[in-house]
Amino acid sequence: MRRIFGYISLAFIFFILISVWTLKIDNSLGYSEFVSGGALFFIISFLFLFNIRKRLPFLPLWPAHKWFLLHTIMGFLALLLFWLHAGSLWPKGLYVQILASLFYLTTLSGIVGLIMEKIYPNLLTRIGHECIYERIPHDIAKIRKKSEKLILECTEKTGSDTLAKHYLETLGWFFQRPRFFINNIFGGQDSHNWINQQCAILERFLNEAEREYMKQIFTLAEIKRKIDHHYSLQTMLKSWLLIHIPLAAGAMVMAVWHLIVIQVYFN
Repeated sequence: MRRIFGYISLAFIFFILISVWTLKIDNSLGYSEFVSGGALFFIISFLFLFNIRKRLPFLPLWPAHKWFLLHTIMGFLALLLFWLHAGSLWPKGLYVQILASLFYLTTLSGIVGLIMEKIYPNLLTRIGHECIYERIPHDIAKIRKKSEKLILECTEKTGSDTLAKHYLETLGWFFQRPRFFINNIFGGQDSHNWINQQCAILERFLNEAEREYMKQIFTLAEIKRKIDHHYSLQTMLKSWLLIHIPLAAGAMVMAVWHLIVIQVYFN
C-alpha cells in the first residue's frame, strides 16, 4: 500500500510540475503546448512499454504486477496531461477530436479491464468449479452426452417420455452451448433461477422413478451452469485486451503523426 501511495504521489508531483511550467510559459506568451504535449507523449510511450514487457517475460525486468500498477497510474496521469494539453475536455478540430475519441475509448477500456482484473478472479474462485477455458467446448459436449444418455435410459426403463419431451423442448437448449453470457458477466443469477424453475415445473409431472433421473440431469445442469459462468468471465478477461490494445495503438499512431505535423509546421 505504501508503494502504491508513493507511485501516485510521484505522478501527482510530476503533473503539478508540468502544470506550473506550462503556466509560466503561458504568462510569457510562449507555446506551453510543447511542454504538455512532450510530457504526454513521454507518458504514452511508457504505457506502450507495458505491452512489450508482457511479450518478453524472460527479461530480468520488473515483475509484471509492478508494471501493471505503474501502467494503471500512468494511464490516469496521461488523462490529466491530455486535458492540460488540449485545454478542455473536448478539443476543437476534427483531427484532434478523433485523437481525443481514441484516447477516451482507450482510457475507458483500460478502466473496464482494471475492474475485471480485480473482481473476476475472486468470482471465478467462488464458483467452486475448476475449469480450463480451452476445454470448455469439450466439457459441455461431455455433459450433453451424459444428459442425453440419461434421457434415453429413463425412457426405456420407465416407459414414459415426459422427461424426454421436456428435454427436447427446453432443457436441450441449455445443454447445447454456453448460455446466459451477459447475465453471468454482471454476476447475475438468471441461470441458477432458470434451472430451479425448470426443475419445479417438471417435477410434478414425473413419477418416482423419473424423478431420480431428473435429479441426475439437474445435477449435470448445475455443473453446466458453473462452466457457463467460467466461460463468460474468462472470455471477458481474455477479450478486453483485443479492444484496448488496438485502441491504444491507434491513439499512439495519431499522436506520432500529430507530433510530426507540429514539428514540420513550426520548422
